[in-house]
This record gives sequence, structure tokens and C-alpha cells, in this order.
Amino acid sequence: MITLENIQRIFLVGDQKVHALRDINLHINAGEYLSIMGPSGSGKSTLLNLLGLLDRPDAGRYRLDGQDVTTLSDKQQARLRRERIGFVFQFFHLVPRLTAAQNIELPMMLAGQPVDERQLCVQQALKDMGITDRADHRPDQLSGGQRQRVAIARATVMQPGLLLADEPTGNLDRASGKDVVDILETLQRRGITLIIVTHDPALGERAQRRLHMVDGTIVNDTAKP
Repeated sequence: MITLENIQRIFLVGDQKVHALRDINLHINAGEYLSIMGPSGSGKSTLLNLLGLLDRPDAGRYRLDGQDVTTLSDKQQARLRRERIGFVFQFFHLVPRLTAAQNIELPMMLAGQPVDERQLCVQQALKDMGITDRADHRPDQLSGGQRQRVAIARATVMQPGLLLADEPTGNLDRASGKDVVDILETLQRRGITLIIVTHDPALGERAQRRLHMVDGTIVNDTAKP
């Protein structure tokens, strides 16, 4: 599903070059469950942003489902991102003035899907996440765990093949975090490719495959037997 070849990403900080990613070579099969770990500044989030087409490499090639996406225009990348990639963030990034249902509906609205189809998908997503009774609540009326459930529903309502989660439990209490992990892992078992960036060793160890990054390089790539 994903192939990275000799990926480089360099940032200028003042007059200094910072190599956020150095010669990254990586292949991820469809349906894998992978965690990315490492200290702050190791390149984890930069790698996740690149995989999600939120950033471009300075050198190298990124193939998604066999397509070289590094050659696509910004508009083409945006369309691909909307249709095939879902994002879950530590701080939820929900639209404050929209209800839970409206937040979930937003990607389908932007994609121009018919109203009746959107409403059916939203109702199913709310049911799947166990928050049907919170459909008309705004984010500030929801708990952290409920907000993350809304965020997951929004990320997956377009049925993407790839779900990227950046510290998905980092802003939650232990019980809510466990519920969110259970939801993400259920989605992965249903066939979605799940990639999680985390500082939490316990969460990282749950993944079938674990990458450890240091100074922009992958220093360890291990899989469960």
C-alpha cells in the first residue's frame, strides 16, 4: 500500500539545516497496524504528515497504492487525502460551532455527496461510536473521550484505506484512552491500515509492527512473531 524510497525532509531554522527525515525507506502493506515511536524531535510527526500528504519530501518518492503521489499537484493531493486518508489528532480539531453530527458530516459535504446519503452515513457512524445520544451536542458539551469518538467517526466516514493517528490517547484519561484504542483496533481488524504515532510505550507495543525513530532515521523496525 505504502512505499517510501530515500525520503528526505529538511527544514531551515535560521541559517541551520535540520534534517527531519534522512533516507527513509519503508514499505507498509494494506491492513497493517504500525506504531511509530521515538523521542521528541526524532521525525515521527514529520513522517506522519508526509504519509498523510500534509507535507512534501525534499527528495525521494512516495507511492500510495502504486501511485507516485509526490508528483501530484496540491489540488490532486487534497482530493486523494480527502478520499483515502483519515486523521485523528491528540487535540481532536473539531469545529467548535458544529454539533457532533455536523462535524462527522463535514468531509462528505466537502466531497459533494447527496444530503440523504450523508445523513444515513452520519447516523451509522454515531451508532458505531456509541454516541447517538450526543449527535446534537457541540464539542464543548462533550467529554474528551466523546470528542475523540466524533473525531474518529469524521476521519473514517469516507471509508479511507489509511488511518493516521497522532497521539490519539494523549489528551484522555486512562479509561477513555482504552476505549479509543479499542475502537481504532476494531477498525484495523476490519481492514483499515492503522498507523499511530505515540510516546506511550504501552500503546506502541500493542501494534503488530513497531518503528523506532532517532534523529530523522528509522533505527529499529520490529514485528510481533
